[in-house]
Amino acid sequence: MRILLTGGGTGGHFYPIIAVVRALKKIAEEERFVEMSLVYAADNPYDEHLLKEEGIGFVTVPAGKIRRYFSLLNVSDLFKTAWGILRAIVYVFRQMPDVVFAKGGYASFPVLIAARIFGIPVIIHESDSVPGRVNRWAGFFAKKIAISFPETAKYFSESKTALTGNPVRTRLLGGNTEEAKSVFGYENLPTILVLGGSQGAANINNVVLDILPDILKEIKIIHQSGKNNFDDISKRVSVVLSQSSFKNRYKHFAFMDEDTLRNAALVSNLIISRSGAGAIYEISAWAKPSILVPIDDSAQDHQRQNAYAYARAGGAVVVEESNLTPHILMGEIRKLLADPSRLERMSQAAKSYSKPDAAESLARQIITLATEHPHA
Repeated sequence: MRILLTGGGTGGHFYPIIAVVRALKKIAEEERFVEMSLVYAADNPYDEHLLKEEGIGFVTVPAGKIRRYFSLLNVSDLFKTAWGILRAIVYVFRQMPDVVFAKGGYASFPVLIAARIFGIPVIIHESDSVPGRVNRWAGFFAKKIAISFPETAKYFSESKTALTGNPVRTRLLGGNTEEAKSVFGYENLPTILVLGGSQGAANINNVVLDILPDILKEIKIIHQSGKNNFDDISKRVSVVLSQSSFKNRYKHFAFMDEDTLRNAALVSNLIISRSGAGAIYEISAWAKPSILVPIDDSAQDHQRQNAYAYARAGGAVVVEESNLTPHILMGEIRKLLADPSRLERMSQAAKSYSKPDAAESLARQIITLATEHPHA
């Protein structure tokens, strides 16, 4: 069984693919399928080490972005996309995969073109509440369409669309609270986990640093600032907390592997995060209350739409990026932590929103399409 995977070059596309791959391999092992070939096609591997660890092949398929503003790069990227389409056509013709699973984004466009030319069945998954342009187009010929938010259903054909939620890596779930406390150092204080998402969160980082000297008097902070920001944040923290006797209450990470992130979520009482679908569904799977700060210029305004869709369900409060100041963030944190009953309601709403079987559901749909294909 040959399965071709594709999606845009962000963690929001890549990590759900990993979750689905793990579900595919689990089903194949339990049900003793024939050998399964998994290949990820994109303009870059995103995490080459993880692809190798999961036994996923990689093929480079160039793809260019179409920016929503004037840029000469739009011209050069048209040639890049044309070359990517040719590469994808040649690859698909030679390998003839049984099914294509696409997460959308510009990087999936060449592969989807090739799949359509050769009649390869396609299943797409749309993470966000407002679908991107590639997935809207692919929705016309995809055999199956999976969505994460109920609000997305209106953009696609009802007959082939299913609400699955966003796949979450199972290694981020479970764990032992006592072990997690020992990892981060136990103090009888509320703990906040600050996450930036794959696109970074400079504004969140800056505001968190501004409130650090005061907030650490009453709260612990676990902060994933992103690899690109790590050195700069570390230098600023050393200055900001140079006179603080509570500096050990601040734990700073460039990036968290699955075990560290799972433990950080376990010990946290509240999460501050961007509002990509991946982040929202991880937070809901952890059943944690959250403050969401959507990027104010995300494509199709999807982060704001995601955030408010989730907040309407009761799992989060939303602070617009334009309103994000030290005073407002500190006020929201204190207001939430001072109201345990509200935190509990938010936690229950988050848990109700989660779709823990999303990866398995998608994996089974992929297998069904692949076995129906004449090349299977």
